[in-house]
Amino acid sequence: MATHADLSVKPAGQGGAYRVCVAPMMDYTDRHFRYFIRLMSRHTRLYTEMLTTGALLRGAARRFLEFDAREHPLALQLGGSEPRELAACAWLAGDYGYDEVNLNVGCPSDRVQAARFGACLMKEPRLVGDCVAAMRAAAAIPVTVKTRLGVDELDSYEHLAGFVQTVAAAGCGVFIIHARKAWLKGLSPKENREIPPLCYTLAERLKRDFPLLTIVVNGGIQTLTAMQEHLTAFDGVMIGREAVANPYMFAAVDRQFFDSCAPVMTREQVLEAWLPKVRSELACGVPLARMTRHALGLFQGRAGARRWRRHLSEASTRPGAGIEVLRAALDLQQAA
Repeated sequence: MATHADLSVKPAGQGGAYRVCVAPMMDYTDRHFRYFIRLMSRHTRLYTEMLTTGALLRGAARRFLEFDAREHPLALQLGGSEPRELAACAWLAGDYGYDEVNLNVGCPSDRVQAARFGACLMKEPRLVGDCVAAMRAAAAIPVTVKTRLGVDELDSYEHLAGFVQTVAAAGCGVFIIHARKAWLKGLSPKENREIPPLCYTLAERLKRDFPLLTIVVNGGIQTLTAMQEHLTAFDGVMIGREAVANPYMFAAVDRQFFDSCAPVMTREQVLEAWLPKVRSELACGVPLARMTRHALGLFQGRAGARRWRRHLSEASTRPGAGIEVLRAALDLQQAA
């Protein structure tokens, strides 16, 4: 098997920049979620929700692409398979100031497959290589790929390694590997996150065979201890649903994984630091519930967590709901 040492490709970015990442997640990793996580960790790499090339090129690009400068380091994830359209969107990513542009080769939904992108692109490594080459030519920022171990019956290590070799030769130096295969028919996107078994050993073999590539592992990682263990084999870890369920886990990430001397914020300090941003967004007409849904897990594992979640869920949707909802939810939590 050829290794990355055989390829005349300069890795896109240094592995340390990808040490801890939050996965792109539809309906979750919007600008409100990313700002909330950034309050707790200055160094965790954040990703947008997947944005399609059509939405950006034929829609309101500014509405989709604007972000708070404090969100850096921040990557834009794209969905698409037409090299020229992806190149145009990669240029937009650089123009708006993103730190990276990532191509989605992992989403298995029927809708995404119908548009010929996402996980089904694992069947077309040359096309993915063409997309990466076009994006690299259009943007001065790193172009990366998030993919699976395989799809359907194309789940051998040889296929995975061949896919990575082809795409790396086109100029991709960073691969985020969701350590599961995907079934393109018969499973929902949710089931594809849970039913195909995790197989970290295949991803570890990929890192051994392509040592100069930056390999980030994703899938099933739920604790700081698990993150530390995976970092002995990989250049980085990417956290998905656990970041939604238990966002406070990121309060300890900078000290544990980035040698930061900054004190770990308490949950109450996180809330106080967040309130000015919430007020600002409310003044711009953003509904409170659009922000507070990302804080439902702030007290996960603590007494009163259920009271906190219940009050936020019920009171944030009321007309005119404001900061007082968060204050009241905190009082209920602390009373427990």
